[in-house]
Amino acid sequence: MSDAPHLLAADTEHPRDFRGYGPNPPDPHWPGGARLALSFVLNYEEGGENTVLNGDPHSEAYLHEVPGGQPRMGERDLSTETQFDYGARAGVWRILRLFAERGLPLTIYAVGRALELNPDVGRAFADAGHEVASHGWRWIDYRHVPEHVERAEIARCVAVIERSTGTKPVGWYTGRISQRTRRLAAEHGGFLYDSDSYADDLPYYVRAAGKPLLVIPYTLDNNDMKFAVPPGFTANDGFTQHLTDAFGMLRREGGRMMSVGLHCRLAGRPGRAAALERFLDHVVRHPDTWVCRRADIARHWLATHPPAAG
Repeated sequence: MSDAPHLLAADTEHPRDFRGYGPNPPDPHWPGGARLALSFVLNYEEGGENTVLNGDPHSEAYLHEVPGGQPRMGERDLSTETQFDYGARAGVWRILRLFAERGLPLTIYAVGRALELNPDVGRAFADAGHEVASHGWRWIDYRHVPEHVERAEIARCVAVIERSTGTKPVGWYTGRISQRTRRLAAEHGGFLYDSDSYADDLPYYVRAAGKPLLVIPYTLDNNDMKFAVPPGFTANDGFTQHLTDAFGMLRREGGRMMSVGLHCRLAGRPGRAAALERFLDHVVRHPDTWVCRRADIARHWLATHPPAAG
């Protein structure tokens, strides 16, 4: 007899829920009667990646133009570093211009170390009215980081974002999380939502640190990271078409949320920026879409669909 049901029912900080909302999800009642809430996320990570300059044992090997490469142990990889540098020097500004030209808001997933190294970017995010959410102190895998270190780095990331932008972050997304990340972020407090999930097309609640916590799921498919991992997008038109198809499906269904993930060093490159631009122009031709920050979604959901008592 299989032990699977017992494993699923085990005491865990991350119980699995296979039912979700089922065939009849709730009506979000998006503002203005919008059929879709669309959240663009720009990941700002440049300088927070693995490098001996940050005291790491090796160079970065993830999400750059040479997928599948091996990290260099004990030394810098200047080719990789300069790819990340491009995101901070040029890519971020190109993406900000595209969104400013169309009056569209962003949520920034900001790595604390990256903002610390480039405070001008933090001020630009704030001046443009974009939301800056926490993306961890470092852009690393937190699976084996000791709990006391991860707890301290959550606080450090929040402090740097507040110092850089003038506002405390209300959202959390690590990406490569530990089993403790959600609880530690909830224990720190001050967050309206957590996005370390890919489980739904709508927000939902979980329990963390003994209290209800709103989860606003993120995406790995509507994401330019697919240019840097196999199998992924091999042509810019594939990126535009995938986003357009997802947008069309969710609008037809109605009452859904869509996330789009961007990276300064990836979508900020000219050819990919052109592909993104085509999708942005498609979006603005559909006024029944609420293009919003994730904090806006969180505040709306908390007010319209508050967590159950108890």
